[in-house]
Amino acid sequence: MTSTTSSTRTDSRRSLAAVLLTRRGAVYLPAASGGETARPVVGSLAGVALLEADLLERGYLLSAGLRHALATLSAGALTAAGRALLADLDEALGADRDHTPLFRGFPQTTPADTSALYVDRVLSVLLQAPRQPCVLCGTEGSVHALSPCAHLVCRVCFDGTDYSACPVCNRRLDTEEPFLRPRAPRPAADARRALPDRLRVLAHGGDFTARTADVVRELSTLLARTGAPSPQDTDDLHQLLGTRDRTDLSWLPRTVPGRETKARVLAWLLADPAVYPVTLPAAAGLIDTATDVLRLLVVRSGGDAGLVDVPRFTQVPRPLRRALLSVLDRLEPALAVEDMRRHPAAWKHAAERLHPFEYAGRYPRAALAAAVLREVRLTDDALSRRLREAARHLPDADATGDRIRLPHWPGRVEAALAERDVATAVTLLAQRPGELLRRLDHLLRLSVDGLPGDRLPGDGPSDDDLTGGSPSAGGPVGDAVTGADQPDNATDAVLTALEKAVRRVSPAVLLSALGEIRTRATPGHDRVFFPKGGNAEAHIIEDERAPLPADAVDRTVAVLTGEVLRRAAARPAVELAVVDADLNGVMAPFAERTASRALVTLPRGSELPLPEGRTLRLFLHWMESAASGRTDLDLSAAMYTADWQHTGTCDYTSLRYAETAAVHSGDLTSAPAPRGAAEFVDLDLEQLDAAGVRYVVAVVFAFNNVPFEDLAEAFAGLMDRDRPGTAGPVFDPRQVEQRFDLTGGARVAVPMVIDVAGRTMRWLDIAQGVTGTHHAVHRHADALAALGRGLTGLFTSGARVGLGELATWQAAARASTVVVRHHDGSRSTYRRRGGEDTTAFAGRIGTPATDDGSGPAPDLRRARLAYLLRGDVPLPAQAEVYALHLAGLDAGTATLLAASDLVTSLAAASA
Repeated sequence: MTSTTSSTRTDSRRSLAAVLLTRRGAVYLPAASGGETARPVVGSLAGVALLEADLLERGYLLSAGLRHALATLSAGALTAAGRALLADLDEALGADRDHTPLFRGFPQTTPADTSALYVDRVLSVLLQAPRQPCVLCGTEGSVHALSPCAHLVCRVCFDGTDYSACPVCNRRLDTEEPFLRPRAPRPAADARRALPDRLRVLAHGGDFTARTADVVRELSTLLARTGAPSPQDTDDLHQLLGTRDRTDLSWLPRTVPGRETKARVLAWLLADPAVYPVTLPAAAGLIDTATDVLRLLVVRSGGDAGLVDVPRFTQVPRPLRRALLSVLDRLEPALAVEDMRRHPAAWKHAAERLHPFEYAGRYPRAALAAAVLREVRLTDDALSRRLREAARHLPDADATGDRIRLPHWPGRVEAALAERDVATAVTLLAQRPGELLRRLDHLLRLSVDGLPGDRLPGDGPSDDDLTGGSPSAGGPVGDAVTGADQPDNATDAVLTALEKAVRRVSPAVLLSALGEIRTRATPGHDRVFFPKGGNAEAHIIEDERAPLPADAVDRTVAVLTGEVLRRAAARPAVELAVVDADLNGVMAPFAERTASRALVTLPRGSELPLPEGRTLRLFLHWMESAASGRTDLDLSAAMYTADWQHTGTCDYTSLRYAETAAVHSGDLTSAPAPRGAAEFVDLDLEQLDAAGVRYVVAVVFAFNNVPFEDLAEAFAGLMDRDRPGTAGPVFDPRQVEQRFDLTGGARVAVPMVIDVAGRTMRWLDIAQGVTGTHHAVHRHADALAALGRGLTGLFTSGARVGLGELATWQAAARASTVVVRHHDGSRSTYRRRGGEDTTAFAGRIGTPATDDGSGPAPDLRRARLAYLLRGDVPLPAQAEVYALHLAGLDAGTATLLAASDLVTSLAAASA
C-alpha cells in the first residue's frame, strides 16, 4: 500500500490524526455498521494483511483490536484509512522524501581518495573545454555541458549511473539530464533484519466520538504541565485547541500553571471578538501577573510566548483593552511594576496599545504602574491628581516629589547580597520562595566564613516560570525568617528558610536546585548555562567558585530530596511499582522550549545503549525555499580520542575515515524542490574503536550560513543498521531510531555524541553558535571538543536529576514493593520494612540490600505504577506508566505518562 503526500510542507503542525497517533498510539476509524459485533469483510482481509506488511517495514505493528476493526471496514474505507495512516507515519519517519545521495551506490562507491577527486573537479573547472578531448583521460567526444550548471563533464571519468548531481559542483541536475543514466536497482532488504527499539503496537482508539474524548484528555494533560512546552507540544496544543468551541469552555481548567502555555491558550480564547462575552471573563480569570498580559499581547501579535521575540503589537480591540486594564488594576502595583521592569521596552510599547492613562479614572492602579514604569513627571494636571490619589491608598508608595516611587524588592535583595548581609537577604528571599532557591548557592557561600560570595550571571537553577518567584505571584508567599525565629548560625538560617520555601516552588525549580547543589562539594566541574533564547545553545565556563562544605551540601540535599519524596507521597499509594534500571541514563526534562521536534521524545542529555552488533547511519535531508536561496547543508562526523583530542573527520573534505570505519555519501550543494537533497554517514563502531576513536560528534553545518528556519524543510536522524554492505535501500524507515527537525535561527546543530567504547549515544540537541561562512568540522574542532567534554561532564556529574532517580523516588514514596528490572533481564525486589521511612526506603532501592528471599516474586502484571525503558510489561487497567519506547502499551487502558508528566506530578502538593 503506497502513501501519498504533497510535495512540500507548508506547516510544521501535524494533523489531528497524527497528533493522537503519536501521543496515544491510537488509530480512529469510522464506526462499523454492526458496532462491536461487526464481522470482518472478506474482501478487506487481504488489504489488512498488506497494510500490516507496510507497517512492519516502518517499524509498527497492529494490535488485535485494530486489526479486527480494520477488517470490518469496506474496501474503500480501508484504503483511505490505510493511506492516511501510512502517510502520517512516513512523515514522522522522514520516509515521505527523496533520499538519493550524491553517490547512488553509497557506501560501496564512495571514492577512497577525496583529495584526488577534488583535484579532478578543479581541473575540470579550469581546463575542460567544449569539443576538446577530456583533460583527465584524453577521450574525445565524452565531454558535455550539464544542465542547469553548464559545467563540462567527461562521462568516462564520471559515472552517470552512480552520480545523482553534477560531479563538479555537486548541485542537483535537471531530472531529464542525459548524464544521469539509470542504475540497477539496489538488492531488496533482508526481511530478517532487526526491528527498531522504538517498535510500537498501534491500538484502535475507537470511532470519532471516542476521538473527541481523547482530544480533551490530551488537552488537559498539556494544560496541566508546569514548564514551558516544547515546540512539538506547542504545535499539538494549537491543533487540539482548534477542535474546541469557544462558546463552551467547560473543558477549560481554572488555572494553567505553565506561563507560556497559558499565553497561547489566552491568545486562542481571544482570537474571535464575536465571543468576547464568553471568553473575556474566562481569560481574565486565568491572568494573575502583569507578564501574563504581556505574553498574551506578544502571542496575539505573532511573537514568542517566551518573550524572546517581541514583535510590533497589533491593535487591541476596546473590549479587550478594558479587560486587560482591569486585570492589571487588581494586581499589587509594586509587583506589577516589578514584572514590567523585566521587559521595560516591550511594556512601554504595550502601554501605547492599552492606553492606561485614558482609563486612569476607571483603572487607577493600572495607570499608576504604567506611570512608575515610564517615570512620568507629576504636575498639577488631572492625570497627576489621579495618580497621586491612587498612590495615597498604597502604604509603601511615595508621591511627595515629582515622581511616584514604589518599593523595589530586587534592589533590596541585591544590596543585601552585596553587603554580605545573610540575615537580611534570607528575610527578603523567604518572601519569594522561587527566588530563594535560585540564590541558594549564593546564600550558602555567603553563610560560610571565608568563601567568596560574588554572584555570576546564572547562579543557581533558572526556570522561566518560578512558582512564588514571579514578582506578581500575589505578594509574599513564604514565611520570613526574622527576629526570634532566626538561628544563630548563618547556614542554619538559610536552611531554616529553605525548609519553608521548598513547599512553595515549582517542580522544575526544586529539581534544578537539587542537581546544582549536590555537586558543589567537589571542585573541578565546568559551569554550563542554557540561556533562554530561540536556539538551544550552551555556554561553558570554568567554575571559579570555592566548593561548599560537605556538611552544608548534605543537609541542603536532604531538605530538597525530602521535599521531592513528600510531594510524591501525596500521590495515590499503590502496592507494587516497577522501575527499569536502564532509565538511569535518561535525564529529567529541562529547557524544553528549545527541544527539537523528534520521532522519539528524548530529554536533552540522556544516554542510551546502542544495539549490539550493528552499525549506525546518520542521515540528513533538506529542501531550499525562496527565502533561503541555494543552500548547502553538510552532515559531518568529528572523531575524538578519550581525552577529547581531535583525530579525524568524515565530511565533505574527507569522505572516508580509516578506510571503511566512517563513510560519507557525498556532498550535495543544492536542494531544489521537490526532491531536496540528502546526505548520509555510515559509522562502523568496531573499526572506529580499533582506530582509537572514543567519541563521535554528529554535526550538521549550514556551509553558506543560511539559518535552518529559512529552509522549506530540514531534518536529520539516526538509523541502526546491520553489518556494512547489507542489501536494502539507502534510507530504510524500518531502521530509523530517531528523526528530528532542524529549526530556528541556528546554522549549526550538534544532535548527539556517540561513545564508541561504551556503545552508547548521548542526546545533546544543541545549537552551536558560529560566524562567517564555509563551515566545516576542522574549523570548529576545538569548539566541538569543548562542547562535547563540557556537556558530557555536566550530565555525568549529577548536576541534572535523572529520570531514573525521579522514578525511584516516586516509586519509593508511593509503593510498598518496588521491583527493579536490569538490562540483563534479572530483577531486584525491595519491600518496605517495618518502621522504614520513605527516605531510607528510597536510599535502599538500587543497592544490594534487596528482599528477594523474603517472599514470592511479585507478579509484575499487578503493578499499578511503572517506569520503563520499553513498554513490554502487561499492566492492569488504568496503571500509570512512563515508557521511553511505548511498544505494546495502549493509552486506552493504561495512563501513559510523558517525561514532563513525571515532573508535573510533583506540583500536586506544592501549593
